[in-house]
Amino acid sequence: MSYPTLQEKLTALKVTTATAYERRCAEAVKPGDYEIGVQRTADVLDEGYEIFMRSSRSSMGVAGDSIVAIFNAQGDLVNASAGTYLHAVIPPIIIKYIIGRHSENPGIHDGDIWYTNDALYGGIHNPDQVAIMPVFFEGELVAWTAALSHTTETGAIEPGGMPLSATARFQEGMNLPPMRVGTNFQINHDVLEMFAAFGLRAEANVTVDMRARATTADRVRVRLLEMFEREGKDFVVGLMRRMLDEAEAGARARIAHWADGTYKAVTFSDAAGLRPGLIRNCSMTMTKKGDRLVFDFTGTSPENPSSYNAHPQAVIGHMANYIYEYVFHDLPVSSATFQPIDFVFPPNTMLFPDPRAATSCSVMAATGAMSAVANCISRARYGSDEWKQVAASQGNGGNAIVLAGVSQWGANFADMIAYPINTEGQGARATSDGMDAYGFPWCAFGRAPDVESMENEFPMLIPFSSHWKDSGGHGKHRGGVGTAQLWVTHHVPMLFQMAIADNSSIQTPQPLFGGYAQPTVPGILLDGVDIGEALASAEAGTLPLEALLAGEFGGTVVSQPYGSSIHPVAGGQSIIVGLSTGGTGYGDPLDRDPEAVAADVVKNLVSAEVARDVYAVVVDETVGRIDEDATQASRNRLPRSTPADRRWMTSPFTPCRLIARS
Repeated sequence: MSYPTLQEKLTALKVTTATAYERRCAEAVKPGDYEIGVQRTADVLDEGYEIFMRSSRSSMGVAGDSIVAIFNAQGDLVNASAGTYLHAVIPPIIIKYIIGRHSENPGIHDGDIWYTNDALYGGIHNPDQVAIMPVFFEGELVAWTAALSHTTETGAIEPGGMPLSATARFQEGMNLPPMRVGTNFQINHDVLEMFAAFGLRAEANVTVDMRARATTADRVRVRLLEMFEREGKDFVVGLMRRMLDEAEAGARARIAHWADGTYKAVTFSDAAGLRPGLIRNCSMTMTKKGDRLVFDFTGTSPENPSSYNAHPQAVIGHMANYIYEYVFHDLPVSSATFQPIDFVFPPNTMLFPDPRAATSCSVMAATGAMSAVANCISRARYGSDEWKQVAASQGNGGNAIVLAGVSQWGANFADMIAYPINTEGQGARATSDGMDAYGFPWCAFGRAPDVESMENEFPMLIPFSSHWKDSGGHGKHRGGVGTAQLWVTHHVPMLFQMAIADNSSIQTPQPLFGGYAQPTVPGILLDGVDIGEALASAEAGTLPLEALLAGEFGGTVVSQPYGSSIHPVAGGQSIIVGLSTGGTGYGDPLDRDPEAVAADVVKNLVSAEVARDVYAVVVDETVGRIDEDATQASRNRLPRSTPADRRWMTSPFTPCRLIARS
């Protein structure tokens, strides 16, 4: 195997040096024409993104967990339309590998379709698959396009492409190195046959999504050629180089605003796949000097014998989620914004494992880096004029449930359900609460499908989906709450379920400046509940989660870690409780406006007990009226947090303070 080394991957993420021709073309682009040109690339990409969602088959593709992008001839990412910024780091590595490795054999030709999903070559994990097309104008390679999304099934040892029980990459199913899968704008039939031979449990999902990627990449290619024909090669080449220049300059200027210094965050998780245990999933030291950042991961736990490991580019991709969403939100999604950022990855850690390591659950291994980067950058930004944009970490739960079996339509399926993970709570912000059920930290613009659509697609009934009370991290500004759903096997005798997650014992994300982390997320199964009878007897036909867990409708509550290997769930009387985590809090809860606390109680987002024990606000929950005397007396009894408390509150053991107060 000739996969790129770490140094080659990190080099590929940097922008290539402009040629003299590119520099002349960039200098010739006039200001007004530049802004119009940038908007045209954005319009082309937005069109491609919409086509991608509409033509995808899998749940994540339909939800928009994807990216559509344009690259210059050298493979530098120029701009993208993205549901998830996680995927922005993948194509430059792969395109530059194709140029360096395959330019002579088999060669790069007009009409080629290239494809890969192997993390060793630059991907995140097996389910993330990308189609790449070269763009030729008048016989010359002038650009590249790409479309990338998550298709869950890969033929791994467990359905769903993210097996918790995998201990090596050879158990994770389909691993495709960068390879040409189509010529003359057609996908080769032998490749589709190869997918079937991999033993995929949901062949239609994989092949339809593959066609969707190729269709999308080709549509962007056609639109880009229209720009070349209308504006001329010199203009478009100059526009792309100018966009890279502007993105880098914008990133450097933003970083330069922050205070120089060293910022550190250490995060933990409570499991490696199916094995419980305390893991230091990220030890991050961020050094900021001038207009440069260096992230050093020395001190992260060693590689472990599970799929909870991540290759370095996957870690960078997870950091890109926060950086593009909050820091470079007004800059192009471009390789150039990472030009002033460098990384240090010590080998043999869970964030730089052996090439043979299992990494299909890298999205869980990298949640520590995804959370720590929010903590480090927010503290650096707070002392600048950007302080109002500071935000605490998202929930970063990734509580993904995979269902598999034979559907009510008689079709084999194995898919990750987009709804719960696309309704996590947002982290609290410097001036406001986080949004409730805002979305998916991995895919900020992804959509939560209608439950009716899910019931039509999968053999299950969803009696309710609602906000999960008390799931947001508490603080002066509260983290957004997540959601809770009930999933009941319906129409079929049984289906199979597995889930990837940790944080059932401790939480990875850390709050800011005296806030609280969100609560831990248990795995809950209700066994022996007759759902039809329960719905018939429930008041107004609703099934409150608290009433179900209290046993008011019978059955047995089984509490376990959220992460679980594949297991059968019988129809009719077994209920899966899907929980989507909330975001972290910002600031001391005793600084929260009592009226805001009362409003949360009325909206059923915060319980009266938490209002009393955490915020020291006494509320009559029936009318939402504050007992001002009792509230003042309660707040006077509790100590205010000091600057030392606030530093301590950035530890992963934030819930300890909640216990102390109550």
